[in-house]
Amino acid sequence: MKEGFRQSMAWLHTWSGLLVCWILLLVFYAGTASYYRNEITLWMQPELHGAAASQVSTKEAAKVAQQAMQERATGATRWFISLPGERNPATQLGWSKPSQPGEKKRGRRGNFHSEKADPATGEVLSKPRETRGGEFLYRLHFDLHYMSAIWGRWIVGFCAMFMFVSIISGIVTHKRIFKDLFTFRPKKGQRSWLDAHNVTAVLALPYHIMITYTGLVTLMFLYMPSGATAAYKGDQDAFFAEAFPGRSGDSKPAGVAAPLTPIAPLVRQAEQHWGGKVERISVNHPGDANATISLTRAGGRDMSSKQPSMEFDGVSGKLLSSDGDAQPGAAATQGVMVGLHVAHFGGPLLRALFFLSGLAGCAMVATGALLWAVKTRQKQAKALAAGKRASFGLRLVEALNIGAIAGIPIAFGAYFWANRLLPVALEERSKEEIACFFGAWALAAIIAQLRPSRAMWRMQLAVGAFLLAALPVLNVFTTNSHLGVTLFLGRGPVAVAAFDLVVLALGLGLAYAAYKLKPLPAKAAKAAPVKPAPTMEAA
Repeated sequence: MKEGFRQSMAWLHTWSGLLVCWILLLVFYAGTASYYRNEITLWMQPELHGAAASQVSTKEAAKVAQQAMQERATGATRWFISLPGERNPATQLGWSKPSQPGEKKRGRRGNFHSEKADPATGEVLSKPRETRGGEFLYRLHFDLHYMSAIWGRWIVGFCAMFMFVSIISGIVTHKRIFKDLFTFRPKKGQRSWLDAHNVTAVLALPYHIMITYTGLVTLMFLYMPSGATAAYKGDQDAFFAEAFPGRSGDSKPAGVAAPLTPIAPLVRQAEQHWGGKVERISVNHPGDANATISLTRAGGRDMSSKQPSMEFDGVSGKLLSSDGDAQPGAAATQGVMVGLHVAHFGGPLLRALFFLSGLAGCAMVATGALLWAVKTRQKQAKALAAGKRASFGLRLVEALNIGAIAGIPIAFGAYFWANRLLPVALEERSKEEIACFFGAWALAAIIAQLRPSRAMWRMQLAVGAFLLAALPVLNVFTTNSHLGVTLFLGRGPVAVAAFDLVVLALGLGLAYAAYKLKPLPAKAAKAAPVKPAPTMEAA
């Protein structure tokens, strides 16, 4: 600990940020991509790109979906229908059937069937390739992978708390935080990296504070269960039933056949009541006298992640209950906190602003990690100039920086390339795509440990640039919805064209970074104080 309050805060800012920065980079990369997880999933299932052109109203889609379910889900105990929206072109149909006498039980989802249907005709779409798409990236940013989700959430929460401490201590440390926003001095070595760190941190400071704090609030029942445990005497079911009131999904069937009321008029009634579209429909005991129909509003009307719902009698169509129109204060606050974090309320422009702020967060964490290495290398300059080796800590941090900052984009690129190149009928295809993600990242991290040098930075940035920038070209040879169709002919989903353009821009950005790390002129290299392993500082 250093003497003086500000010096102590500077020490705390440095170490609370550095110790967890590589996991935070993964969380920021994956979390930022998650703002477009629906669009990423759509891009990774080109078989559904044709359905994106079918635009029908929710009422018409509900009518078509009901007809399809009555034809295909005979004997099912529950129906689940997700209607198409701006970010989801197909109707998702799902139903569950009870196990037959003598039939071997196959787990909770063993008797669950799902398929995607054309919202206009109800016909089953050609089965899309198996992929977890953007859902993998979304789960990765708080569950991690290849470990228990609970452990992953504890690790991410631990790192998020460190980041929150780093942000607050960084605010205290900076004497001229507003002036830092307009200060960037290029080609000044350590000074340039500090300016870049300050600019990216201050530019999106409200976002950084919000996303870190709401991330912790999102999982607060995991991190701080004592209050609910004490108030409800350990009965977590009672707590969640009161905190998140649901619908009467446990009603029993009457055993008397009765026709299901048309769903489309109920959708119209709910949309008139909410002033917003219906997104999800669930039907309990369809075809029974005790059938019920539950409708849930689509997100985007307000900042809360909790959406109101209405339950109707499945035979008469009478409204039975309405939930969520006026939530208790605590539940509404928690819903707004989660809503701020996931940004489902945002339109295209606001979501793009969140995405850019997320990229600024990636840059902030990356420049902070680089700044520590640059400062430490300068402290060791005399020893290095005398021919001594860099300290173990410096070498380790420089290698981890390469493996995280340049290696994660390679992993993203490998994930998308695997989606296009792996055989469509490959068994457990989604797992193989994820294996490619972690395999590419592991390879990048290992070779960075072998030689953490300027040339390694350049090589890995160039590989990441190629993998991302070449995706639109790969699309030309593997799909019928490449940029030539989606952008120039205007016949494809806008989301697919936008994905291609964004990865192209990100790839060009990495290519520019690799170009800036071109080999130093012989004279400059000879004059450099560090003989082996030149770093990004000289750029």
